[in-house]
Amino acid sequence: MDPLSDVLSLLKVRTSMSGGFDVAGAWSVGFGRYDGITFHAVLAGECWVVVEGEAPLRVRAGECFLQASGRPFHFASDLGLAPVAVETVLPADYDGSIITYNGGGEFTGVGMYVTLADRSADLLLHQLPPIIHIQDEEGRATMRWCLERMRQELFDPQPGGALLSQQLATMALVQALRLHLSTRPRDAVGWLYALADKRMRAAISAMHAAPGRRWTVASLAERAAMSRTTFAVRFKETVGLAPLDYLTRWRMMLAAERLATGRESVSEISLALGYESEKSFSTAFKRIMRDSPRSYGRAAHRHMPHEY
Repeated sequence: MDPLSDVLSLLKVRTSMSGGFDVAGAWSVGFGRYDGITFHAVLAGECWVVVEGEAPLRVRAGECFLQASGRPFHFASDLGLAPVAVETVLPADYDGSIITYNGGGEFTGVGMYVTLADRSADLLLHQLPPIIHIQDEEGRATMRWCLERMRQELFDPQPGGALLSQQLATMALVQALRLHLSTRPRDAVGWLYALADKRMRAAISAMHAAPGRRWTVASLAERAAMSRTTFAVRFKETVGLAPLDYLTRWRMMLAAERLATGRESVSEISLALGYESEKSFSTAFKRIMRDSPRSYGRAAHRHMPHEY
């Protein structure tokens, strides 16, 4: 897999909820704090989006926005309207379908709420600004197809629709991240933005493909087709971490996944990830994950469902 897929897979992206509104007239709906990512798209009409602490954003048909700040926000047809809590307008038996208000027909929007695995969520969330507005036409065909399919599933539920909607929502999320990368600010820093740089992506991909290899700055620079010094400086500027610091963080994310879901011993995991001793691995793990490997593994297994 590529690095973005690696991270999304490791974080166990899952759609907690998806749904939509078909509205007419004056309206304003508010959403409280949340964990993870919210993604919304306007299929027809336009609306204002107000995220706490940010300037109001006008979103039109065919556009979408993504949030990872956890801040409260609201949609509105008019900025002068006071928002009502979304919980007060959803029916008690809401199943994620399209909700119609005032006959609908003027504004249609769909959205999803995504949660991420504990402790490793910062791999993605800390890379993103409070709100990402996707307007660029380039590459939006895939996004439009996903959203149209989501709309059809929500308007006309069919057997298996919940699973299909989740897959479509995940596709839309990945496409939104791709489009965001294509229009990123030139001074944006982080592994996510570094993926748009072919040379940095080559080095990051190499680390992801063989995390247990004894990488050096020189061998990673070779993958990037750069001199050692130039590569080290460029990597730090674009990723925000030195190459081997990034490698350590990635190894610890993988170790956390193995400890939480597998039956390997700490020594087996440390050896597989390139550590000569369990002690050096444990020291690195505790520094990054703020817990010892054994304690982390025990806590993770306590929260896993029992098998029968």
